Amino acid sequence: MKKLIERQNISENLKASNAYQQLVKLFNALEVKELPTETVDLINHEIEQLNSISDIDKNFVNATKELENRIIKLLEKKHKIVPKNYYRKLWMVLGMTAFGIPMGVAFGLSIGNFGMLAIGIGMGMAIGVGVGSNMDKKAFNEGRQLDFEVK
Repeated sequence: MKKLIERQNISENLKASNAYQQLVKLFNALEVKELPTETVDLINHEIEQLNSISDIDKNFVNATKELENRIIKLLEKKHKIVPKNYYRKLWMVLGMTAFGIPMGVAFGLSIGNFGMLAIGIGMGMAIGVGVGSNMDKKAFNEGRQLDFEVK
C-alpha cells in the first residue's frame, strides 16, 4: 500500500492536523489486515489523489475526512471489516429512529401526553446500542475489526 506524504506545514492548522493524524491511524490499522489487491489498488488511487492536494488548500480537511469515510465504507461493503464501535454508532441512530419514535408516539397516544415521545427515543437508543454492541463483539471475535476508532 502506498504511503501518505509527510506534511510539515500541517501542524499550524489544528483541524487539518487532527484529520490527517486520524487518517494516518486508519492506514496504520490497515497495514495489519490482509486485503485483496483490488482493494489495495482502490486505496492507492485514493492516496494518490490526497497526496496531490496541497496542505494549504482550503479543501484539504474535507478531502481528508471524505477519504477516511470512503475507505471505511469500502472495507465494510466489500470485506465486512469495520472500525471499533462502528455498528454501535450506526445502530444507536437506527434504534432511535426505527424503534424509538414509533414507540414514543404509541406511548404518547395511549397516555394522551406527547411528552412521552422522549421515553420512546431513549428506549430505541438503548435497543440500538445493544444490537450494535453485539455486532461489534461478533466482528471482533471473527477478526473483522480494525484497531481504529472513528472520532
